[in-house]
Amino acid sequence: MEKVLIIFNREPYDNTDVNWNALRLAETLRKNGQKVRIFLMNDSVDMARDVCKAPEGSEDLSQMLKDLIANGVPVKVCGSCMSRCGIYKNHPYFEGAEKSTMQALAEWTIDSDKVLTF
Repeated sequence: MEKVLIIFNREPYDNTDVNWNALRLAETLRKNGQKVRIFLMNDSVDMARDVCKAPEGSEDLSQMLKDLIANGVPVKVCGSCMSRCGIYKNHPYFEGAEKSTMQALAEWTIDSDKVLTF
């Protein structure tokens, strides 16, 4: 089993399908027996906040992230970005999204077979 680290950077609903496709890939990799880990940075931190709601006609990215967590995918959120980034600054994060550090990201990166960024 390979370890795949997926790093998110983009605002959840930025008029592209980048985050949606990355979450779909994470789920597909998980289903194919890979050990997937997710690290949220920059404006992507909003995906781990309940206040972040999908615009009409869009996939619910926060629910997709919650489903990954429920299926054992660890999700870490950059601690510095938690209060600096996103539209919903200072709103709480949902359960399973762990406050983390650049050191933890470095350790995951070193320990991963593949690192993907979106």
